[in-house]
Amino acid sequence: MKQLTLILCFALFQIGFSQIQTGKASFYADKFEGRQTASGEIYTHNKATAAHRKLAFGTKVRVTNLANNKSVIVVINDRGPFIRGRIIDLSKSAAQILGFVGSGVADVNVEVLSNNASQTEITKTSQSTPATSTDTEAPNRITSTAINNYSSSDFYSLKVNQIQPDFIGVQIGSFKEMANLIRMADRLKLSYNESVTVQVKTVNETRLYSLILGNFGNRLAAERFIKKISKDYPDAFIVDMQ
Repeated sequence: MKQLTLILCFALFQIGFSQIQTGKASFYADKFEGRQTASGEIYTHNKATAAHRKLAFGTKVRVTNLANNKSVIVVINDRGPFIRGRIIDLSKSAAQILGFVGSGVADVNVEVLSNNASQTEITKTSQSTPATSTDTEAPNRITSTAINNYSSSDFYSLKVNQIQPDFIGVQIGSFKEMANLIRMADRLKLSYNESVTVQVKTVNETRLYSLILGNFGNRLAAERFIKKISKDYPDAFIVDMQ
């Protein structure tokens, strides 16, 4: 099989890879408006806030909807969500920017930006005017940030082979940006010492890159591995390619 060696340069994010999670996001129901959060702050739909099970209060994170690549920056001020498989609960305004209020949940990346962030707020809009994704005149308000706001350059040496898979793997997530996938693949390979496979597919006319970890000969071995990583990747699932 012909082998192609590539040296790729990607301008990438400022954050460490251990500070990236992939999973499902949900958002606060209307009944929570005005209630006290775990941090003591009062929840309001218009503030760029979120609940996370572990991150410290005041941590600023960028949440990216993997289906449409829309991003928003929020501040952690509450605990949750407590439904298995969900990794973050967003304020309703943040969910509107990410475009998943209608569906209720979305597959997202959560990237830690800092631990000292103040709350930001969205300008109130009428029902006839959707929340804007950018606001150059009000930088302290919540904004949608492009996933490709890069700040540094990393180099990766890749050996790329096209294969016909005949094994069972564990899918960690799907990505629209190749840079995201490359960094995650590198980190996962170092952390778990398992082979990495990338499936290129098109969903709803959108090109996605699915990252599959492991090369298991039977389902039991894959189930053992998924149990091992379930704490960090609760939405990982088994892919049978035999």
